[in-house]
Amino acid sequence: MKQNNVLLASLMLIMSMSAFAKVDDLKQEVKIKAVSQTADIKNNQIIFFGPVEVTQGSIKIHADQLRAFSAEGENSKILVATGNPATYSQVLDDGRPASASAKEIRYDMASRTLTLKGLASLDQAGSQVTGNLIRYNIIQQKLIAESTGSGDDRVITIIQPESYQDDAKPDAPADKPVKKQDSK
Repeated sequence: MKQNNVLLASLMLIMSMSAFAKVDDLKQEVKIKAVSQTADIKNNQIIFFGPVEVTQGSIKIHADQLRAFSAEGENSKILVATGNPATYSQVLDDGRPASASAKEIRYDMASRTLTLKGLASLDQAGSQVTGNLIRYNIIQQKLIAESTGSGDDRVITIIQPESYQDDAKPDAPADKPVKKQDSK
């Protein structure tokens, strides 16, 4: 019974992550700001030294260092941001913020995959997944989270109720004055 509750909670989190894909962002140019950069044109690699800021639509990545490269013979561009921590943020289609942080954030632009390594955390609308490694495919809306497997290190998932404030609403509006009765 307890395993079924954990499975249900995990499925609810994955379904809530479906809003994470903001398609308009993925069609925007990628802009990288840094203090300095070095380019190895022969090996299709640029290293940006920071602080570094990457923007693509509402997507923002902040890091101490960023390596941008493409594998030999491929059009795929990969950004690897490192920091203590490196951070990722995005405004979702519904206006809610989503954010992530890790020691290393890898963003594969071709597969639209975000990989977080080392003290990884992914947060959306108060729901959160933490672990040593989190891999999220933005297009397929698939999430994999792993711990190191040693000691007490575990993947932790926190899911906020969809509308937990509905239960706390008062029956009568508080802004209407209460009419006093005469005591005659």
